[in-house]
Amino acid sequence: MTTPHPQSTGEIIIDYEPDSYKKQTQDFFRQLPHNIKEYIISLFPIATWIHRYNLQWLLRDIIAGVTVGVVVVPQSMGYAKIAQLPAQYGLYTAFVGLCVYCLFATSKDISIGPTAVMSLLVGQTITKITSENPNITGPEIAVVMSLMTGAIAMFIGLVRLGILVDFIPAPAIAGFMTGSAITISIGQWPKLFGLSSINTQDSSYLIFGNFFKNLPKTKLDVAFGLSGLVWLYGIRYGCQYLGKRYPSYSSHFFYFSIMRNGILVIFATLIAFLINIGKSKSPISILGTVPAGFQAMGVPNITTDMISAVAGSLPSGVIILILEHVAIAKSFGRINDYTIDPNQEIIAIGFTNIWASFFGAYPSTGSFSRTAIKARSGVKTPLAGIFSALVVVLALYALTPAFYYIPNATLSAVVIHAVSDLVSGPDYIKRLAKVSLWELLVFVAGVIITFFTTVEYGIYVAVALSFVVLLFRIARPRFWSLGRILLSTPSHDKSDPHYLYVAQDHPSLGDRVEGLPEGILMCRVDESFTYPNSSYISEKIIAYCKQQTRRNAPLLSKVSIDWIQVAFRPLSTPKTH
Repeated sequence: MTTPHPQSTGEIIIDYEPDSYKKQTQDFFRQLPHNIKEYIISLFPIATWIHRYNLQWLLRDIIAGVTVGVVVVPQSMGYAKIAQLPAQYGLYTAFVGLCVYCLFATSKDISIGPTAVMSLLVGQTITKITSENPNITGPEIAVVMSLMTGAIAMFIGLVRLGILVDFIPAPAIAGFMTGSAITISIGQWPKLFGLSSINTQDSSYLIFGNFFKNLPKTKLDVAFGLSGLVWLYGIRYGCQYLGKRYPSYSSHFFYFSIMRNGILVIFATLIAFLINIGKSKSPISILGTVPAGFQAMGVPNITTDMISAVAGSLPSGVIILILEHVAIAKSFGRINDYTIDPNQEIIAIGFTNIWASFFGAYPSTGSFSRTAIKARSGVKTPLAGIFSALVVVLALYALTPAFYYIPNATLSAVVIHAVSDLVSGPDYIKRLAKVSLWELLVFVAGVIITFFTTVEYGIYVAVALSFVVLLFRIARPRFWSLGRILLSTPSHDKSDPHYLYVAQDHPSLGDRVEGLPEGILMCRVDESFTYPNSSYISEKIIAYCKQQTRRNAPLLSKVSIDWIQVAFRPLSTPKTH
């Protein structure tokens, strides 16, 4: 069909035959080599910027990397204790995550390593499996979890299913993370006070009760634990105040604040060493021997029994890996004005955990606190993780003899201080209540279930409730009939008044709403029209139209009216004759 020239007719007619399936198939296979090449290149974003690396970037990366390394060493050892593993496994986990991630990263700020929530899940899984199968060790379980969760995450990223992350709302994430933070903090209280008789693998409410029951048995450890918390919070808030008071020295206060963990561990270890001189038994609980180097390297021991044992924890493990990492990456991407690729980040976290399993590490993901430190330190590229890893290697090979005297109460103080940032505060809860009571319910359910059971059940309940709320909103969207509020009256240069259109029963403006002109009806529906809600919305619209209009049809006969009155009368209305 000929197309008239637009200048001669003033019309543009689009009339073309769609490509046949044969032609589409031919085009697909013709472009396939190019698309495969582009796909493989996209898996390694480092290739797009490494050739532009310069001395200025190197200097900033070294500063940021070493700063994070000082923080990650004590945190990793503390988190390994939460995971029911020896302290060195936290260092193994931190090293691999920091090294491998830079090859696949689209975020310059993310710091990979052990996190509080993942450590809690691993610890609960190890406790459950070892109680049922004494022949399986905790490190074996941790390695298999790292390999399996990494493989699943990498598959999700490779097939570009990162969109699934968007179906889990922020209240669900905040709920189980807040519950996990509370659970971790309460689990550290006995170690903080030197109460060794309390089983810290019980549910949080039992630990809470047993803690106060055994409080009179407090030991010397409490001096290290409480003084450590006072130091950590004192330096943190003190440096924040002084940084605002003296802006010209804000960077100095920032770096001193970052070093507070390392300074605490150094001085606490020195004091513990001094009080142990000449004693055959330590008066406080100390870390003990930490083997130097990578002692757990090897091919993971994968058996069907092992896979079946950890299978129940894999879905929650993958959810934590992906959600925590992608949420942090997106957040810092918005703050620092760059865009991350969620699917590529999922690939990165998947490959990192697969590789980590050969070093004896347990699952790792992005850490919010360390990422914030890295961003604030002026990091330029993901290569900063290499310099953090070098600090971990230094600790593993040169500092392990000094780790022997680290007080466990001090590590507990470091952990409690670190996880406190994961708790959603009153402002978030108030904001959530104003936005939606349903989302507040999801948040509260996540917190309560995690606190009274495990983080695994907390995740499942929060996610399941989120899907129920989503389906309910889709099937029964909110419907409003609209009215208008006069904003401005006509003047000599404006012929039409201006109106604000709001719901007729608006909670604060309802008394000011006036009706629409005759012949006009307006309504608003929250959601898109889909097959689950099409009938409901249609009925709402028809009922609204009937309410606002008059019938243009013959009146019903008296017989029909009587039948309607009988068929649809209220049950409490007496039958009339």
